[in-house]
Amino acid sequence: MEPQGDGVTYPTSSHWGSYRVLVSGDRVVDVRPDPRDPAPSALMDNVPQAQHHPTRVDRPAVRRRWLENGPGPDERRGAVDDEYVAVGWERVLDLLAAELDRVRTRHGNSAIFGGSYGWSSAGRFHHAQSQLRRFLNAIGGHTSRADTYSHAAIEVLLPHVVGERGTDDLLHHAPTWEAVAEHTDLIVTFGGLRLSNNDISQGGRAAHTAEPGMRAAARSGVRTVSVSPLQDDTIDEMDAEWLPASPGTDAAILLSLVHVLFAEDRADRDFLDRYTVGADAVRDYVLGDTDGVAKTPEWAAELCGLPAETLRDLARRMARGRTLVNVGWSVQRAQYGEQPLWAGVALAACLGQIGLPGGGFACGYGSMGSYAGGSTPGGLPRVSQGPNPVSEFIPVARVADMLLHPGENYDYDGQRRTYPDIRLVAWSGGNPFHHHQDLARLSRAFARPDTVLVAETHWTATARHADIVLPSTTTLERDDYAASQGDTTLRAMPRAVPPHGTARDEYDVYTELARRLGAEHAFTQGRTSAEWLRYLYERWRAAQPGHLPDFDAFWAAGEVEIPGRVEDTTLFGGFRADPDGCPLDTPSGRVELYSADIAGFGYPDCPGHPVWLASTERLGSPRSERWPLLLIANQPGGKLHSQQDMGAHSRSGKVAGRAPLRMHPDDAAARGLSGGEVVRVSNDVGSCLAGVRVSDRLRPGVVQLSTGAWFDPSADDVTCAHGNPNALAPDVGTSALSQGCTGQHILVEVAAYPGDPPPVRAFDPPRLAAS
Repeated sequence: MEPQGDGVTYPTSSHWGSYRVLVSGDRVVDVRPDPRDPAPSALMDNVPQAQHHPTRVDRPAVRRRWLENGPGPDERRGAVDDEYVAVGWERVLDLLAAELDRVRTRHGNSAIFGGSYGWSSAGRFHHAQSQLRRFLNAIGGHTSRADTYSHAAIEVLLPHVVGERGTDDLLHHAPTWEAVAEHTDLIVTFGGLRLSNNDISQGGRAAHTAEPGMRAAARSGVRTVSVSPLQDDTIDEMDAEWLPASPGTDAAILLSLVHVLFAEDRADRDFLDRYTVGADAVRDYVLGDTDGVAKTPEWAAELCGLPAETLRDLARRMARGRTLVNVGWSVQRAQYGEQPLWAGVALAACLGQIGLPGGGFACGYGSMGSYAGGSTPGGLPRVSQGPNPVSEFIPVARVADMLLHPGENYDYDGQRRTYPDIRLVAWSGGNPFHHHQDLARLSRAFARPDTVLVAETHWTATARHADIVLPSTTTLERDDYAASQGDTTLRAMPRAVPPHGTARDEYDVYTELARRLGAEHAFTQGRTSAEWLRYLYERWRAAQPGHLPDFDAFWAAGEVEIPGRVEDTTLFGGFRADPDGCPLDTPSGRVELYSADIAGFGYPDCPGHPVWLASTERLGSPRSERWPLLLIANQPGGKLHSQQDMGAHSRSGKVAGRAPLRMHPDDAAARGLSGGEVVRVSNDVGSCLAGVRVSDRLRPGVVQLSTGAWFDPSADDVTCAHGNPNALAPDVGTSALSQGCTGQHILVEVAAYPGDPPPVRAFDPPRLAAS
């Protein structure tokens, strides 16, 4: 900490980077960027207001109906006018321990769902998901989840195509922007290179290098083609060629580019023969030998709205130089999201550049700040979640299906699985009413369990669906340390302010619960949180090369350089150099452009090689006749997911207090709408209110409403009065293979809201009565 004229500054870290908070008395009054960060994130400006906001949970609370009636399904769970009762810590821990014991004794530990998603803190120890899962595992286990909302299709498909190791490299060890600047001639990116996404990484970044890296690559002569409905998905300095394709047609475009390479004998047959299996199946499909439909640029042009000659010329340009094909995470968060990924790998393979510096395939540039930032082979300090005695799990995006349909069968990655009967949901460090789809349906799903437990810092929509709410400390109210994969330093995060109200660290809460349930030592191993910080650091230090300072010296200095960091990685370089001695961990050891395993699953919505499948949420589909606008529900620029939506930076971007909806001038004019107007965005799934912004930097027929607005079901005539697009998103999986999130594309209509719009009540805490 450093004294300042108007207070004391404390260093801290977040998922959007390192910064300093200015504290006066016991309050955070300002934030300061880390002076060493070349491009600090503006998201830090949300912190002061969010830290002391009225939505902070200041004491344990129990729903009155649960307290008086006992556990059981309740359709009133989540009601806007629901009432909570404030109780003391001892009472709430006794109540919760008894309920956990009842459920595990009567129904088994598989009836407990551990729903944490883990984004609450960048700290290595006070990581909500790890703490909750470690506790649940210590008391006998829980039903867990597989994959992520961010990129489930990547996580499930690509291990079949490039192996588990190759998938890990694609997600975490991409070449740096410096390597791209040195080796790449052309980047063709599907889903853009959105700058605000590069502010974010799990564990935070000591320095944001993506924006300077993009600028340097452009100055070095790297050309960029951005296939996206949004022109500003790339920074202006890259001078990207914008191809405003119709959303959801990326697979068709990619397959047409492959068609040109085969039809004009530009495909690298030597590479395909040596390094891949199934190239002939892809060739037969794109040339039309399989189904009688040649996937020509003319065929793709009818679907995507781009000129056929533009596509044909692009394929030829890609074949002339070193080309990097990037398929962003956003593209695969849609129905049949596996297909553009697989088609992107096929295109890169046909170019013959997989394993060459600056070339080949990537799936994350513009999607995460730690992407293209080097790697840390030695790992980072982390607390173990311990073994889970329960083997049951669900794909992450199928939580509503699980709660609503226990005992129902479903497909997932070649398995025929059955949804478990969940009686208790325990959630910490995440907000499913931000990232899940069809929020009215999710609310109905949350009504079904006997008990919902939420440990939270603020009264989010998820907390307001809980029976028991435990007040958690924030990052600024406890000691920790932070670093992300590929980071340069491990950074201390000393406590800056006291806990809000009676909030406690989740580790201390779970310690008390574990004691009541006879599992204290299994959970704590006899350590306090301070002792865990020291233990994890020293264990990590002992495994690192060279000499690192001990914990006391590290804490006093505030940071330590992470050894062994690798600045540049050539993806699949070893495989290219020696495919026999360094094979991929696929069944063939090669890139599987045709997967016999996937073909054997028999899924119509994900066959054995990349294909074109027409999404129902697509312009030109039968469904679009009723809902003629395609809404892009991308990540917000003013906050991390839904975190700190009440903060100053987030609120500065709202229109009439609601999430902004961008519309093309032609679409706004056709509906008689103007900037600043409150509109109703609707379809047959739900509706929300938003504030109009008119912009010509998106494709006609497309509207953009980013996720992250706190769900507000307080109005009678709309599903969400605040502008959460997931109120309108169908709750379906990408395919039977990965069952991933499909919330990126939503067909809607937009109309002026008649009369005075209802107030936004998302930030009003619930009624809380004294016990």
